[in-house]
Amino acid sequence: MNSTRNGPAETPRRPVIGIVARTSPVTLHGSDLVVSLALQAHAAYLAEAGCAPVLLPQLPGVERLVDRVDGLLVPGGPDIDPALYGEAAHPVTRAMTPDADRVELALLRAALDAGLPVLGICRGMQLLNVLHGGSLHQHLPDVTGHDGHRPGTPSFTLGRHPLRLMAGSRIAGVLDEDAPESACHHHQAVGRLGDGLTVTAWAADGTVEAVELTHHPFAVGVQWEAGYTADRRLHHAFAEAAGAAQKFGVPSGISRT
Repeated sequence: MNSTRNGPAETPRRPVIGIVARTSPVTLHGSDLVVSLALQAHAAYLAEAGCAPVLLPQLPGVERLVDRVDGLLVPGGPDIDPALYGEAAHPVTRAMTPDADRVELALLRAALDAGLPVLGICRGMQLLNVLHGGSLHQHLPDVTGHDGHRPGTPSFTLGRHPLRLMAGSRIAGVLDEDAPESACHHHQAVGRLGDGLTVTAWAADGTVEAVELTHHPFAVGVQWEAGYTADRRLHHAFAEAAGAAQKFGVPSGISRT
């Protein structure tokens, strides 16, 4: 048995990953409620990769919890308020939650400032872009001329698109295969790219499918619906980055206060 001078060695703590909750009305036992929830696959994939996932509610001040987690996952969700990037709402921009947008942006900024690994999925990638001064195409068919990125509306059907990856990028290292593809369901996408971000994956029609924050250990956004398929590679790469950040500490010059 491993031991220290004062007794048995402590078991290393599992990296804690904060998953931003979504809120939704539900009916439970005959009562109408609003609940905080997360896609079970996000929690399951991170847990099997050795992390301890926790839910972070969309409440003001939640950004103060960044010193309690080792990584942040921002999942898919409703459209972002276009006022945040200086535009009026498109007629089909829907389900906007401006208060939640501002809570998530504050949380995302705090996590990045603290040097935490960050994974943004669908809306999460779009928030990453807006946070850095970028904009969104509010209705992608207006740009691409087709609805292949969100087929089967109103049912939730995943579109499949071949991906072109930037050689040497982090996402290329994760999707190390001959013919990578996305599994997506979205009607918005990155328009003007935010400052400090690099596009590292594209669909054949030019839609931005992945971005990475330059000079950050791990800040990756993907447009596809990671978590809606059995592909765990992105979650596991994120978990590995969180474990490394926990083991070796945050980069010099970055405060975790």
